[in-house]
Amino acid sequence: MATVTDVTDSDFEQVVLKSDKPVLVDFWADWCSPCKQISPIIEELAAEYGDKVTFVKMDTNENPVTPANNHVMGLPTLQVYENGELVKAFKGAKSKSALIKALEEYL
Repeated sequence: MATVTDVTDSDFEQVVLKSDKPVLVDFWADWCSPCKQISPIIEELAAEYGDKVTFVKMDTNENPVTPANNHVMGLPTLQVYENGELVKAFKGAKSKSALIKALEEYL
């Protein structure tokens, strides 16, 4: 069963951009209520679909460089990368069904 792993400014390129699988990045912060609401949903998705998609989260308080470089302007922001390229981005909390629908081409 896959889990959501932490990614940092220093390992973002290796973990996300060089991944063999699509990667969903959850940009979050501890002060963000909607971030806390979607965190269990991301965990569920990782458990169910972690064999097809890698799920990672980045604390934007501790890692300011990558969010700035990737145009993260609000939280939560979810971004999907495939073959090192940003292919989808979502802002705000989403339901599990909305996230599954957004990721269905990768599942």
